[in-house]
Amino acid sequence: MLFGSEHVRRYVETDGAEGHDWEGTTALILTTTGRKSGKQHVTPLIYQPYGDAVLVVASKGGADQPPAWFLNLQANPEVQVQVLGDRYTARARVATPDEKPEMWRTMTAAWPAYDEYQLKTEREIPVVVLDRI
Repeated sequence: MLFGSEHVRRYVETDGAEGHDWEGTTALILTTTGRKSGKQHVTPLIYQPYGDAVLVVASKGGADQPPAWFLNLQANPEVQVQVLGDRYTARARVATPDEKPEMWRTMTAAWPAYDEYQLKTEREIPVVVLDRI
């Protein structure tokens, strides 16, 4: 997460006027359904547009375990996305091995630390594609 619930609150209240531009990159709000609880979980994430989709990275700062939001979307790939004032339903999927290199370059151009995060873990950090439905 970027800076937690306060980031989410301000982003949602202002349609992204506060919180979309973050640390020299851009953030969206991702809402997943808890794989165990069934509750809605809201997370600010760095993103980049990619064709008709948007991309996010399940890095968790290079931790050996994936972030909870990623585990949630694996269990239930239908998610809610907010980019600025645009709120929509999307289907999440992991980039295929053929897609990932170009998508990874897109994401590291937006947040170069992703390369450092990958070096910190043996886990292959996935790029997640959010396709509007």
